[in-house]
Order: sequence, then structure tokens, then C-alpha cells
Amino acid sequence: MHIYTQEEVPWKGPGRGLDSGGRWFGLWDGYFAVSYLVTVVLLFASGEDQVHRALAIGALTLIVPWYAGLGRRPMIDRTKGRRNLVFSAGLFLLFATSSTLDLGGSFALFAVVPMLMMSLPMPPAIVLVVLANLWPVTVVWLRGGEFDPHILSVLPISLLGIALSVLLGLWITRVVQQSSERAEMIDELRRSREREAHLSHQAGISAERERLAREIHDTLAQSLTSIISLVQAAESEVVDNPARAHERLGLAGRVARDSLAEARGFVSKLTPPALRESSLVQAVRRQADLLREETGLVVRCTAGGEEQPLPMVVSVVLLRAAQEAFANVRKHARDAREVEVRVAYAPREVRLVVRDDGAGFAVDACRDAGPEEAGDDAHSGGFGLLGMRARVAEIGGTVRVESGPGEGTTVEVTVALGPVGEESDDD
Repeated sequence: MHIYTQEEVPWKGPGRGLDSGGRWFGLWDGYFAVSYLVTVVLLFASGEDQVHRALAIGALTLIVPWYAGLGRRPMIDRTKGRRNLVFSAGLFLLFATSSTLDLGGSFALFAVVPMLMMSLPMPPAIVLVVLANLWPVTVVWLRGGEFDPHILSVLPISLLGIALSVLLGLWITRVVQQSSERAEMIDELRRSREREAHLSHQAGISAERERLAREIHDTLAQSLTSIISLVQAAESEVVDNPARAHERLGLAGRVARDSLAEARGFVSKLTPPALRESSLVQAVRRQADLLREETGLVVRCTAGGEEQPLPMVVSVVLLRAAQEAFANVRKHARDAREVEVRVAYAPREVRLVVRDDGAGFAVDACRDAGPEEAGDDAHSGGFGLLGMRARVAEIGGTVRVESGPGEGTTVEVTVALGPVGEESDDD
């Protein structure tokens, strides 16, 4: 399994995680802009002289680039470092300057306090927030030249402002933390979905390769084997029996044409040509006739029960099973004289049975051997029967092989109909 590194992750572009975590920050930017504009309006409406007013507005305006250039990104990243200390110190000095020149600048506390809380760890943030809230009272006191008892009546308001500022800062800090955690969860979910999609894609490729391997083995490989056998037989008879050789070459051409149609069908996942305009019994009977013409064996094909329409996937699997069984007869049923093929219908199942009277083989020995040991030298050893079992298992069916030395071989495939067949057809 391939695990993507940070640089390889295709769904995560530059700064994707930061964008997810800072998406909500646009609302904060709007709040900051409104606070700045309201404070500027209050400064214009204040009674201070124009010089002090202009300087206060200038100090307040410097907070904007100071925030945009130095403070915004650390707030989004929630990093606590030296850069935050520099930003917070500069922010406090600019606010203190503006409030000292014109008390109307103290309205900027609504924006300064949250920025201090988001930029610094909690203890130093609370210290600066307290100083910022007490600064306007201190300015009024210093401007009077002596302690004014009326200041004591303002202190409760300042203390209330400090409490509210701390609570607001804690709330904002919590919101920032939750937003960042949510953004990380969203990014992790996105990465998990993309990894799942990637693995599903790989699984689909593997399944398609397995399907093509089975189709090639069940159609092209077997057809090529038949064509080679027919051509070799025709070569041996071209002198002594030209008519028979011509007949075998014609049969090889027909097998080649059928194989080409099969190849086109399974590449595009279409219905096999043998099933497009005929039933399963008719398709199996044609394959049995082809086996008889190729081998000269006595092949009897019968149907039992009331024939009924089958889901296409069931018909395809049973047809492929019949083709594989016939291929095994061609290759392994030495001394065989007869082959019996039967398609039996029942209300809840359909059964395909292929029986030959050939030399047979030891089923237990081949079952115990793996594909590498058994190869394709026995009915139950090679890729063909393994592919047949895999096909049938996909639609909930079973494959049973009975054989013994000198006893012939019987291959029986049973597929349940009803819900199982219908579900397989949908798949």
C-alpha cells in the first residue's frame, strides 16, 4: 500500500490546511475593519485639536498594516512565538499612543483585546489586556495633574471592561481552537476519503485484471488451443484426406471468428455472443456440438426441469463453466468415448453437470496441491478450475468435482436463484 507524503498528496494543494483553518477568519477581518472605522469616526467627532486628532488617527491606522503583515498569519496558525510577542508589544504601543493623543481611540479596545488574546499565551495576554483597559483611566488621571476622586467612579466600569475583555478573549480563543480542530478533522476526513478512493481504484484495477485473466483463459486460450489442434490435424490429413482436412480448417476458421467476437465482448463487458439471442441451454448445446466436431466424441446435451429465464450473470458463469469443463475434456480426458452434459432447472436453483468416461484423476491429491504444484495438468489443479470456482463463488454458487483413476470425471456447478441470482445480476 502506498502512503502519500505531504508533498505527494494530490488533493492537498499549497496552504490547503491553512485555508481550512482560517476560513472563518474572514469574519474576524470584517469585525476588525468595522471597529477601526467606528474608532476613526469617533476620533473625528472628538473635541481634541486637529494635530492630536490626526496623530491619533495615524497611530490607529498603523495598526492595520501591523496586523496584516505581522499578526494575522500567526493567529490563523495558532503559533506562539517571538513574532507574536513583537506584534503584541507593537499593537499595545500603537493603541496606547492613539488613546493618549485622543481618548476616542480607546474604542479600539474592542479590536485590540481579542487580538492580544489570540496572539499570546493566556497569562501574558491577560496582563496586557488589563493594562490596555486601565490605560484610558491612567491617561485621564495623568492629564489632570492630580488624583481626581471622580476617577474612582470610572474604575468599576474599567474593571467590568477588563472582566468582559478576558471573557471575550477566552471565548474567542476557544472558538479559534475549535475551528482549527474542526479544520484538521475536515482535512483528515478529506485525506481518508481520497485514500479510500485511491485504494478502491486499485482494487477495481485488480478485479478487472482478474476478470480479463479469467475471460482470456476461458475463451481465447481455449479457442487458440482448439485452433492449433484443428490445424495440426488438418496438416496431417491434407495429403491422405483433403476433404477432411478442408473440413477441419473450416471449423478452425469458425472457432477463430467466434473467439474474435468473444474477445470484443469481454473487453467491453458485453453479453457473450453465444447468449445474445439464445438461452443458456442453446448456448451450451452449441459448445457441446463444437466439442463433438473437434474430438469425435459422443456428446449428449440434455435439459431437465422447466426452462426459465436466468439473470445474465448466472447464464454467463454457467456458460464459462461449461467451456472450462469442455476444455478439460479436450486436454485431460484420455481414452474418453462419451461426454454427457445436462442443464437442470429447479424452482430455486439451476445446475450444470458435465460428465466424461475418461481416465480420471485423484481429486484429493490435486486438491491438496497448490496451483503452482498442480499446474494445468489436472481438472482441479490449474487456473481454469480455480477461475471457475471464483466465478461461481461470486454469485453464491458451488462447484463439485468427482473423479478417480479410471472412473471418469464429473463437474457439477450449482447456483441458487431468487434473491442471490437477482443480487448478482445487479452487481
